[in-house]
Amino acid sequence: MKIAKEFTWEMGHRLSFHTDKCKNLHGHSYKCMVELSGDPDTNGMVMDYYDLKKVVEPILDELDHAFMVCSKDIEMIEVLEKLNSRKVIVDFETTAENICVYLLNKIKSSKLPSNIRSLKVRVLETDNSYAEESCNLKGH
Repeated sequence: MKIAKEFTWEMGHRLSFHTDKCKNLHGHSYKCMVELSGDPDTNGMVMDYYDLKKVVEPILDELDHAFMVCSKDIEMIEVLEKLNSRKVIVDFETTAENICVYLLNKIKSSKLPSNIRSLKVRVLETDNSYAEESCNLKGH
């Protein structure tokens, strides 16, 4: 059985390696779809949606209205610090693909019920562009 819940947040970033528009400071209204599969409990639930929200929302609250910046982008970090602007410094370029893996790993390392067998995260950067990653949680 599979369940899924959608989440949204606003976040800025730039791709310092990019040779076109994405090198500029910009932001997105991100959407994230978190999908879990597992055996339903005795009440017929894989996981209560409220409990899933309690796992995912603290992760996204850290990102919401922040600027995600790669630790190698020293110039941008200095600007953000000068502006006293909210930032999340990560050790990867802030592509949709890398953000997707980041979220998957954060969710995977949280307390998910033992009946959950797999986790899939889809990050939508725009209405028609997304990255998706999944993992098995056997032995979880």
